[in-house]
This record gives sequence, structure tokens and C-alpha cells, in this order.
Amino acid sequence: MAFAVILGALLLISLFATWLFVPAQKSISYDKYLGLVDRGQIAKLTLVGGTKIQGEVRDQENDFVKDLKLSGGRFSVTLPHIDNFDPILREIREKDYKANKEAIDAKEKQPVQINPEEDQSQWVGPLLWGVLPMVLILLFFFFFLPRMRDPMGGAYSSFVRSPARRYEKGKTRTTFEDVAGMDHAKKELQEVVEFLKTPEKFHRLGAQVPKGVLLVGPPGTGKTLLARAVAGEAGVPFYSINGSEFIQMFVGVGATRVRDLFRTAKENAPCLIFIDEIDAVGRMRGAGVGGGSDEREQTLNQILSEMDGFLPNETIIVLAATNRHDVLDAALLRPGRFDRHVVVDRPSWQGRLAILKVHVRNKPLADDVDLEKIARRTIGMSGADLRNLANEAALIATRFDKNSIEKTDFERAYDRIKMGSSRDEPLTDVEKRRTAYHEAGHALCAIYEAGADPLVKVSIIPRGMAGGVTWSQPDEDQMDISAAEMMAKLIMAMGGRAADRMIYGEANSGASQDLKQATRLARMMVTQFGMSDKVGPVAFRTGEEHVFLGKEIYESREYSEGTARLIDEEVQRILREADHRAYELLLKHRAELDKLVDALVVNEELDREEVEKLLGIVRPLEAKVRRLAIEVPGV
Repeated sequence: MAFAVILGALLLISLFATWLFVPAQKSISYDKYLGLVDRGQIAKLTLVGGTKIQGEVRDQENDFVKDLKLSGGRFSVTLPHIDNFDPILREIREKDYKANKEAIDAKEKQPVQINPEEDQSQWVGPLLWGVLPMVLILLFFFFFLPRMRDPMGGAYSSFVRSPARRYEKGKTRTTFEDVAGMDHAKKELQEVVEFLKTPEKFHRLGAQVPKGVLLVGPPGTGKTLLARAVAGEAGVPFYSINGSEFIQMFVGVGATRVRDLFRTAKENAPCLIFIDEIDAVGRMRGAGVGGGSDEREQTLNQILSEMDGFLPNETIIVLAATNRHDVLDAALLRPGRFDRHVVVDRPSWQGRLAILKVHVRNKPLADDVDLEKIARRTIGMSGADLRNLANEAALIATRFDKNSIEKTDFERAYDRIKMGSSRDEPLTDVEKRRTAYHEAGHALCAIYEAGADPLVKVSIIPRGMAGGVTWSQPDEDQMDISAAEMMAKLIMAMGGRAADRMIYGEANSGASQDLKQATRLARMMVTQFGMSDKVGPVAFRTGEEHVFLGKEIYESREYSEGTARLIDEEVQRILREADHRAYELLLKHRAELDKLVDALVVNEELDREEVEKLLGIVRPLEAKVRRLAIEVPGV
């Protein structure tokens, strides 16, 4: 890079210098020059090299001067060979004084100025072009020739150098206090912190802490934050890099970057290396359509080699994060490399409460905000979701010029995240009532179908891509779900379509998304969960792994055409039964359906308490009561 800059600068200097010494005056003929002398129009003359004259005219508005079309009143003329200039110069002075006598005597004009000057361009040009090649040759030997011997060094070193970012401990360091809702993961990593702090305690008994720790979990659960907290707790340097940053179009660059990263880490041990999204570089080798990628596989091989090259007394820990651990190469997961796996899952309500407390530390809250209720309501949200929730609530409060964040701000933020932002699209009365019947069908199935998730809110306000939204979720965290509860989900999904058929005599396209979700769930019940008596307790792999991961293209299908037909028949049967059950349930509660539709047309949005009050429903004391004795025919 420095060589290119210096070379370019020298070339530019040479070009500008050559241009600078070339006369910019317009060349005129000798007879026109004599005409200027006779008319006394020469104000200044400069002798150049004995054969050339450069000059300036007195009056550019003179007719004779105008005809010459000079640029800035400057001109140049080449003279015939003359041995003695003195008579010529004396003649110029005499004619100039004769033509401008009165102005010169009155000191309104200066006599013609004649300056003898040597031609600089005669020696500057040859000197410049004579020295420049020597300078270029010297630069070649000092800069370019060493790089030909070592093409990956010097100016190219920045290309192959590891782009890992180093974080030192300081006032803004992250600790376990900043990581809430992951007590199990923090307990697993506490041993790593102790090893980085006091490695001699482990070496004394011959213990070896795992060289690599793999953090596995859904996106947004805090894997990167947890890795930074480990480094912050141990007080050691933290090198962070994304797996995709190793990969380049040139084969070998990624492996060089890996070597540079681990060499730097060994020089600064004890330290922590964190590779985020390691599946970008650590996928199974030699797999997929067209084989593997040479650059990615060489990079992975280098990572494996570097992790094997750690000495027992080297205090370097490699942390990696992924949400696709199923596609990682087996050699990467074997003992001695990433042999400890820490699952970072979505938090429970206690974890969500702790996370919310972290994210609202710098936000003023109103007295009506109950973080525990918010934590219990936000089932399934990750740490990133909760952070977004707190931020959205703050934005909404700011939009209304409030001094603190109120309960309604959190509710609006929650609705915006879960159901999408509302669209300002005016609906006709016919469209509004049709949407109300569809959403009311979903809502009544959620209320009256035993085992269905409790209703949270029903709305006919267009949100996101939907014309209306019915939202239900369990009152508590669930680790698993029964066949009856899945069937109840299908019945609720079919409720909107059943209401359309009951009121308008036909289904409409508004149920397309409901059918997609219901079909997917029904197929999972049959092929993955073994919830069909005809198919039996068998799990079928149906497109779980992408063809480009290389795990499916070379394997034959695990079931016959007859089994595939049976699976399709069972999926259709379950969906028909769910649709029939939803229709019967709405037919039984037709009066409640009309009452709910009338309320939705007026209010446009109702929550669970308002719907239950409208329909006169008393909620049972225990949320699990409806989930215990459920019979689902045919499943």
C-alpha cells in the first residue's frame, strides 16, 4: 500500500512539474510581433534562451490585439537567430516611448519592462526524467522485490490478518450481573472463569478444563452476551469474531486468519476467544450438492489443528455459539475440542423478570407497571425480545411526551411486537363485519374448547399482513404438549373458516394462513409425534434437513409410497375433524357469536376480560383444570 502511494505521488509530481515549466502563452508569428512593437502595445518582455520572447500586451481592448485572440494578454514568439539583442531592445523602447509618450510622462503608464531570463525548461525536464527512473528502481528494490519473495506479507498482511476484535477489561466490561435469566448456563461457565483466574489450582491436581465450550440456543437468547460476561468476570482479554469473517474467495486466507488469531491469543494468554455463528465455517465437510467448499474446509481444518495444538498449561478457552449445532462437523464436537455444550434456552418467567429488571434500570417507570405480570405474560420471549419490548415501550411513551413509562405503553409495545403494527386502512361496514365473524370464530373456539390456549385478545384492526388478529397463549410455561392440546389448537385455527361457512355459506381466502399453520401442525402430529393410531408410533424424517447440508441427498426415503399415502390421509382426517368440531361448537354458541361480533364492530378490539364479561363466563380457579380430562375422537 505504501509503495503504491509513493509511486503514484512521484508520477503526479513529475507530470505537474513538466506541465508547470511549459509556457502557457499563445505563440504568434514574427510579423504580428513587429505589429505590436510598432503600435507600442508591449508592456513586458522576457528573453528566453536567446531565441524566444515571452511578453504581455498593454491594452487588450485594442483592435489589433483583439484580432490576435491572446489568452490573458500573454504571447510568445520565436525569433530568428540574432547575435546581438541590444539594437532590438533599444528599438522596442524607442517605439514604446513614442507611442505612449504622454501617458509615460504623466506617469499613467510604465515604460516597457524587459527582463533577460534563462530557459528553465531546457534543464528541468531532462533532469527530472533522468532522476525519476533511478528513484523508481530504488523503490522497486526496497519495497516491491521483498513482497515478491513473500507475497502474503507486508502490504498484503492486513488482508490475511485476523479481523477479531479485542475487548479489554474496563469500566464498561460485562459481568454475570448484566446477564439475567441464565442461572444454569452461568453455573456451567463459572468453572471456566475460575480456570482463567487461577489455572494453577487445576494444574495442581492434574485437571484439564475443556478447551472449547459450545453455546447452543435459539437466536436472541444471549449467547454472545454470556461469552463477554465470562471474559469480564475473569478479567482477561476477549477476542470476538464471526465465523463468516474467516471465509474469503481466495483459498487459504481463512486458514491464515485462524493461525493469526490463535497466535495472537497465545501471546496474550490467559485470554478468551469467542467465535459467533460457528456453523458458517464449521459445517460438515465434503457434504452437500457439488461437494464441499475448499476454502471453508481448509479453514475448519486449521481450527481443528489449532485447538489440538494447545499445551496443557496454556490458559486459552475457545467459546463458540450457534443455533444450528446439528449441522456442525463431528470432528469439531468430539472430546478435546468443543467437548462441553451449554444450552442457552429461552428463560422461564423468573428469568424474564430478571431480564426485564436489567433492561429497565435506566428507564423511569410509572407506579402502575408490574414487571412480574409482564414477565408472566411474555411467554416464549427471549432476552433480545424483552430488550426490544422495553425499548418499544420507551419509544411509545416518548411519542406521547410522557415523563415515565406506563402500563399502557408496555401493552401497546407487546401488541406491536406480537401482532404487528396497526395499519390505517378504513374498512367498509361489510368488510368489518365479515372480519369480525372470522375473528370471533377463532375467539369462541379458544374460549369454549377444552384444552385450547386461553384467549388474550381479539381484534379486527388490520395489523401487519393480516386483516384481523386473534391471539391466545397458555397461562404458564409448557415443556411439552399433549395430543388433545394440539387438537384444540387445530380446532381454534379452523374456527375462523367455520364461522365464514356458517354465516356466509362458503369459505373465503382469509383463512389461507390458518390452513397453512393447521396443516403443518397436523403433519407433525402424524410424522414426528406418533399421534395417529393408523400410522403408529413411528417418526418419519420429512425434510427436516436441507439438501445442501448433505445429510439427505444421499439417503433414500425411509417410507414407502403406501405409507406416504396413509400419512396424507391421516393429515386430512385430522383437519376435517378439527373443522367439523369448530363448526359444531360455533353452531352451539351462535348467540354468543353474534353478540361478540356486534361488540367487535363497535370497539374493534377486546381483551380476554372484556370478552368473558360480555359473554358472562367465569374463569376457573386453576388454569390446568380444562387440560386434564379431554377426549379427542379419532386421534
